[in-house]
Amino acid sequence: MSQLQTDTAAGARTDLPFNADDVRAAARRIAGQVVRTPMLKSLTLSQITGADIWLKFENQQFTAAYKERGALNALLQLTQEQRERGVIAASAGNHSQGLSYHGTRLGVPVTIVMPRTTPTVKIMQTESVGGKVVLEGETFDDASAHARKLEKELGLTFVHPFDDPFVAAGQGTVGLEMLEDQPDLDTLVVPIGGGGLISGIATIARDINPDIGIVGVQSALYPSMFARIRGEELVCGGDTLAEGIAVKAPGEITSRVIAELVDDILLVDEAALENAVSLLLQIEKTVVEGAGSAGLAAVLSNPDQFRGKKVGLVLCGGNIDTRLLANVLLRDLARSGRLARLRVTLQDRPGALFRVMHAFDEHNVNIIEIYHQRIFTTLPAKGLITDIECEARDGAQIEGLIADLRSKGYQVSTVELA
Repeated sequence: MSQLQTDTAAGARTDLPFNADDVRAAARRIAGQVVRTPMLKSLTLSQITGADIWLKFENQQFTAAYKERGALNALLQLTQEQRERGVIAASAGNHSQGLSYHGTRLGVPVTIVMPRTTPTVKIMQTESVGGKVVLEGETFDDASAHARKLEKELGLTFVHPFDDPFVAAGQGTVGLEMLEDQPDLDTLVVPIGGGGLISGIATIARDINPDIGIVGVQSALYPSMFARIRGEELVCGGDTLAEGIAVKAPGEITSRVIAELVDDILLVDEAALENAVSLLLQIEKTVVEGAGSAGLAAVLSNPDQFRGKKVGLVLCGGNIDTRLLANVLLRDLARSGRLARLRVTLQDRPGALFRVMHAFDEHNVNIIEIYHQRIFTTLPAKGLITDIECEARDGAQIEGLIADLRSKGYQVSTVELA
């Protein structure tokens, strides 16, 4: 334990920008205005991982994300003059909805600046809970700069999505509730984007139990806090499922807290995130966004680190596009072998496809789609490639079909996921 952790455990103030007392004050301040979300054990995930898994369902907040907590705590600190003038933020995600919802509820005008490239659905979601959306620039940095400009021109109060002591203390109430419900948790596993959630949770958790393990998780495509804490230069970029934690520049305040109080930061790849989203829907019947699945993805990817421990995971948000969710579920079925695309080389003559279909029937494998390719192929003019999408009960059933087709002289290969 560091000296800072010892001081915090003793209740002393440190040089960090907020402390456990601030988190407890935030909890009293926002009580009854946000959902006290359930903390439930997952028997099935515990069996799969070998750990004792407890889930904090922050995807059950009104706006489906924990961001409400920090936004509300910040709003409740405003002076009357600041309330009347209003607040502003740059966000295209959950912070915009949380701030807009509670600002409208409290009678505080809220302006959200988003890049012009923001999907229409996110604009509509923010406007539906009372936010005024201003579109500016092509990137988030452009939108943020414009928000800062409007802050000065209009006399508004800027509410940062994570690098703000009031916001981070509000997010820390998630951890306070987790440890009130399950005081004997061994480890907390928390997603990291800018660091507001984990810095708040780590602050209160260290005060309650100085020996608790605190592990952060980032997308491998956006290892910004991972690199900051280690003093490394790593590339951040790419299309990640965990867009809610796809942050290139982590917070200054939150970085200080994480460096002092967090034990480890793990990186998870896209396949792990997709698998975790799918498992949570199939097993817990709960929808999470990519960022919300990061904790589970980390436990599944590092079983030895968590085996035998009582682990608390934060399902931090549930705002995922339905089409994207459908893609994730179908891709997971393909990885598990229940869906497959077989590429079969045939001769272009009557009955060729029929004979292949007979093999599918014999193995009770259902055909979903068939694609014929005659022109764009290196085969002779009388040859063709047929791609057949199909579903089976498991990978073994598909393998049996492939073996049978090859024994009959067909060239068969599987089209793999990237």
